[in-house]
Amino acid sequence: MTRRFLQIEQIGCEKPLLMIVGNYGSGKTEVAVNLALALARAGRRVGIADLDVVNPYFRCREAKALMESAGVRVVVPSGAQSFSELPIVLPEIRSMLRPAAGEISLFDVGGDPVGAKLLSSFAEPLGDAPYELWQVLNSRRPFTDSVDGCLRMRAGIEEASRLRVTGFIANSHLVAETTPDVIREGVRMGQEVSQRSGLPVVFFTAMEELVGHPDLPNEPIPLFVMRRIMLPPWVRPAGPGPEEAQDAQPQPAARAVPLGRRTGA
Repeated sequence: MTRRFLQIEQIGCEKPLLMIVGNYGSGKTEVAVNLALALARAGRRVGIADLDVVNPYFRCREAKALMESAGVRVVVPSGAQSFSELPIVLPEIRSMLRPAAGEISLFDVGGDPVGAKLLSSFAEPLGDAPYELWQVLNSRRPFTDSVDGCLRMRAGIEEASRLRVTGFIANSHLVAETTPDVIREGVRMGQEVSQRSGLPVVFFTAMEELVGHPDLPNEPIPLFVMRRIMLPPWVRPAGPGPEEAQDAQPQPAARAVPLGRRTGA
């Protein structure tokens, strides 16, 4: 079987409003940032809003400079509020609910049903506007390590947001310790979740260094190739060298990082 890769140019054509949700550690922010960059590289006009009001770590605002250098419009608090741990929602976000022709609005929505509750304020302004609400699944995280757990998470997100999940992203990972077996496990679980829910697995993911591995799953589900962007602050370099300058990441404000949070985006 010839490997299918995600056709990025087709994303957002019919439904230009994309919302990415998932519980902590699912990797939803990594997916959202990589998706925004891929869309921009494909020549699309993209705006991304950081709506993670639950988890103060691994938010897409930490890749603001990188995304803006690629032409992505990044809507996040500015100045001293940029890395605030307060749930700040900007008024510009409402304008993103009705993207102009040819534009795509991407929302990185925080966490589980608690984070998704923020979306309930969008249900009425959205009206009948078409949207995609994709739930990121990671079989190696608590609460989504089983099909039943994923379905319960979906139900909680839908109840809290007053919106319907429209598809799933299989993103099983163990950060730097991810193997093809972990990815294959996630794809299998995603397929079972799809069968039980009647909703599609939109794509599965793998980091670029694993794409050539002979044991990587070869599925009819398209593969979205990503690179690691959301580095934790305790391993992120203090400053880029000359070769890395173009991929420089903004540093988060100095703050303690609880041990329990040191598990990925």
